[in-house]
Amino acid sequence: MNYALIGCGRIAVNHVKAVDNNGLNFVAACDIVPEQIDILFQKQPPKNAQAIARYTDYKQMLAEHPEIELVAIATPSGIHAEIALYCIDHGVNVIIEKPMAMCMADADEIIRRSEKKGVTVCACHQNRFNVAVQKTRKALEEGRFGRLSHGSVHVRWNRNRGYYDQAPWRGTWKDDGGCLMNQCIHGIDLLRWMMGDEVDSIYGVTRQQFHDYLEAEDVGLAVVTFKNGAVATIEGTTNVYPKNLEETLYLFGETGTVKLGGAATNNIDVWNFADETEADQANKGLTEHASNVYGNGHTSLYADVIDAVKNHRKPYVDAVAGRNALEMVLGIYASMKSGAPVKLPLSDFASLDMQGTF
Repeated sequence: MNYALIGCGRIAVNHVKAVDNNGLNFVAACDIVPEQIDILFQKQPPKNAQAIARYTDYKQMLAEHPEIELVAIATPSGIHAEIALYCIDHGVNVIIEKPMAMCMADADEIIRRSEKKGVTVCACHQNRFNVAVQKTRKALEEGRFGRLSHGSVHVRWNRNRGYYDQAPWRGTWKDDGGCLMNQCIHGIDLLRWMMGDEVDSIYGVTRQQFHDYLEAEDVGLAVVTFKNGAVATIEGTTNVYPKNLEETLYLFGETGTVKLGGAATNNIDVWNFADETEADQANKGLTEHASNVYGNGHTSLYADVIDAVKNHRKPYVDAVAGRNALEMVLGIYASMKSGAPVKLPLSDFASLDMQGTF
């Protein structure tokens, strides 16, 4: 399958690994700063680096390479939707890094247009493929938790001035959002997915405590009520001193308790079920090692998308999943702005609606 990468920054290393691991034909790479392609290929040399065409304009790239079947979009978040819609209109399947858009209208349009065109769209929430997450999901689908009581996700990370100085779009309402939109959306996606997906309301509070050189929040907390009666809490921050502490997901059910921990929900810290089997013993203390905080999920996510395209099915993490994760973050923002709980589904709201909050 012929592939191209648009955006060659921080996360692109994981995409190049996934491309090689899945045997894709890497046709072209695009970045408005051409040096970024050099830096990326030095960090993670693709198998056919010399044969990969280089561009600064993705529209020119697609025009000159009509053979491209799959594109990954790993640019600053503010232009994810614009590029995705262009690719969809030209019949190209897409993997969109999180968040898939910065407003509900764009997310809904990506879903509408991709369904109309018959184009596969995957939201890049790769942590769904973590070994620990997959084992938890299987237990959930088998009904081993019984009725869910509550859950919580904690993303307690550090991002200092040096991180934000690397790229001027970071921490802006137009192109990034704050810690909830950038760092915490993976955990928020897992929480919603595990807790039944159907959200009734969300009440959130955000603050900008230590990053006054940004526009957006560096800590956010929320209480979520689900239509199945379960409740949950969210805590996300980039204020942890001096380095990343944890990304944990807790699920509490009538007959099961699980805590996923590690840097990015890649370990099983607690695994208790009423119907415990011998296989459960192997799950206790499970640890999945990863070379960076983004984990190992990109390779599995790519494999799933390739199969989805070939077999004309929806990917495991489809555009609706991307929309739902975005809706959670924007719901917290909308609640912060109004000072009251917000009912979902969320009518159109954009990160730009938060301008001037801090």
